[in-house]
Amino acid sequence: MMSQSLQLSATKCPTDELSLLNCAIVNERDIDLKKVRHVELIVGVTSKFIFTLKCDPQGKIAPGKIGFNNLQRKWASIELERSYQIRPYTFDKSVQSISTLILEVDFMNKKNVTADPYDTDKMAVEFLQQFVDCAFTIGQPIAFQFMDKKLLSVVVKEIHGADFSAAARGQSPKAKTMTFGVTLPNTMVIFERAEATSLNLIGKSKGKTQFVSIINPDFDFKTIGIGGLDNEFNAIFRRAFASRVFPPEVVYQLGMKHCRGILLYGPPGTGKTLMARQIGKMLNAREPKIVNGPQILDKYVGESEANIRKLFAEAEDEEKRLGANSGLHIIIFDEIDAICKTRGSVASGAGVHDTVVNQLLSKIDGVDQLNNILIIGMTNRRDMIDDALLRPGRLEVQIEIGLPDKNGRLQILNIHTALMRQNQKLADDVDLKEFSELTRNYSGAEIEGLVRAAMSFAMNRHIKAGKRVEVDPEAADKLKICRADFMHAFENDIKPAFGVSKDEFDSYIANGIIIWGSPVTEVLDEGNLRISQTIKSEMTPLVSILIEGPPNSGKTALAAHIALLSKFPYLKFCTAQTMLGYTEMSKCQQLKKIFEDAHKSTLSCVVVDELESFLEYAPVGPRYSNTVLQTLKLLFKRSPPKGRKLLIIATSAYRDILEQLGLAQSFSKIIHISNISTGEHVLHVLSEIEHSFSVEEMKHLKKSLANKQVWIGIKTLLDLIEVARQADDKYRVARFLASLEEVGGTV
Repeated sequence: MMSQSLQLSATKCPTDELSLLNCAIVNERDIDLKKVRHVELIVGVTSKFIFTLKCDPQGKIAPGKIGFNNLQRKWASIELERSYQIRPYTFDKSVQSISTLILEVDFMNKKNVTADPYDTDKMAVEFLQQFVDCAFTIGQPIAFQFMDKKLLSVVVKEIHGADFSAAARGQSPKAKTMTFGVTLPNTMVIFERAEATSLNLIGKSKGKTQFVSIINPDFDFKTIGIGGLDNEFNAIFRRAFASRVFPPEVVYQLGMKHCRGILLYGPPGTGKTLMARQIGKMLNAREPKIVNGPQILDKYVGESEANIRKLFAEAEDEEKRLGANSGLHIIIFDEIDAICKTRGSVASGAGVHDTVVNQLLSKIDGVDQLNNILIIGMTNRRDMIDDALLRPGRLEVQIEIGLPDKNGRLQILNIHTALMRQNQKLADDVDLKEFSELTRNYSGAEIEGLVRAAMSFAMNRHIKAGKRVEVDPEAADKLKICRADFMHAFENDIKPAFGVSKDEFDSYIANGIIIWGSPVTEVLDEGNLRISQTIKSEMTPLVSILIEGPPNSGKTALAAHIALLSKFPYLKFCTAQTMLGYTEMSKCQQLKKIFEDAHKSTLSCVVVDELESFLEYAPVGPRYSNTVLQTLKLLFKRSPPKGRKLLIIATSAYRDILEQLGLAQSFSKIIHISNISTGEHVLHVLSEIEHSFSVEEMKHLKKSLANKQVWIGIKTLLDLIEVARQADDKYRVARFLASLEEVGGTV
């Protein structure tokens, strides 16, 4: 390897083709280009110039000579047949890579000009393909042949770069202006017209631009309408883009392959599509191709597969020409589950979905695999995607875009109220931190909907509804969105898909919880203890309890009450009544979905009421659904993902049956709730219900029920009380006692 300086004599470039390479031409006997790519030329005492080297394949450059074209000789003041000292120069690409190269362009021969338009976008791609990994210095002249058009004269005007050594240390890269540097495949090339030229430049790569780094880790999603996804984006950058910051030779030395695929999955409305759409903005590469999954499918045979091949055609062509120096091609698939379903799962004689999956697999990681592509897929049905697509080498980075936490919700609220605050349309009584607490388990889309609904309430105050709808002329000045508007929207309009079905829970405890004795107190104490265990324990992310007892003993009401006491952001009441008419498989699928939704929340509680109804248990026979039984067993034992907690509360009137079926063993604790068993318990219930009986009637009841033994469920007792209240005053007590003896067996 050429490790020291070398004396070479300057000469002309031997051919016009070599002149257009804008490199210094040497004989391969003098310098091994496999080891030396760039050299430093010493002119005079202090002048130094960096040149990229090329060998003369025809051997017209004699040993001891180095060839320069006319522009290079004028720029560096190089004299022909004079010896110059050259020495190897190695770029530190972590600090000397060019992120933005601004060039001043004109016709080489000003007597032979044309009015034809020059597309700067195509020029930038062509320039980078001709001069990738080449040294450039401010003021350096270059001859550029763009396609079959007139030869252009290009002068380097500005060079911008970034210190990416900071990124390797976990710090933000620092932007800087450089005197010289080396191009990378994703360097942004900007063309500016020289003064007094008739060159007609068109396209986006024309004119001045501010510095934009190749990959900018400071890219802030909040500025473009995404909040609460900082950790997810950091993971995407580390896995998918960090390796692309380093030069290709470093990646080659590590034997590393770039990440080719990312899968973003999670509940609807959490920002998956929005995040993928904006990833292209953080790269100074070509615009990403955004494809909706269903757009790929075509009714004609073979067209769906052809559509897949077209997406990769440009990347394949560039990979063949440039190899490791090829730029990055991003392809974004929205709703990727539409075309990548598990093979064999679609009942179709044509098998279109299967062949589309096969075609996509072969393009991402087939025999002729590409290393210059990045596939980004989004879905909220990760379970439907073919397993072969999810293995390493394909969509290997799988990141869940979940529901935002408190800080994330505050970021999203700040984004959607920014213009209100800027234009003083947000009232002072609106505390966004308060609503970030209230909107637990709201997705980003639901928070945006909440803000829109609050706006609609505020606007409605200034609309006069009479024979015709009129708007207050001063509404624009008076309009302010206040806290009451947000509360109206929160309570009435926007409910989270993964939140609390409070109306359903309230319906089961419409009469409240009557603590008639120690059996109820024991159940509630155990419930509170299990809530605390679910929240605080790191060893038991899954806690399950079974409340069992006779029919009408209040099991359902107690389960609903305990769930509401937890104040978990996700509460779901699961009852067989809502699945009336479902087949066994449909019932299993619905149960699976409920528990999968619960696993998406940090804290969840699922109430499964009347297990025997789910199992379709009938004592005559007996008969039960083994399919549902096995499903419930698995779901009750399935721990939530890391960082998530789940409390399961189930109820049943047949503990012995559950033990025989092996389902009782799935619970952490079995709690028994008995019927009301003493007259004192009945009197306590009567005292808790207002206006049930008069004072005189209560005295008579106390005498009749003192020291009596009964056996009646609280639900049945409440029904007897309500029926007795409808009778005539003279007969109410007698009717109640008679009914109680008939149903409850007073002794």
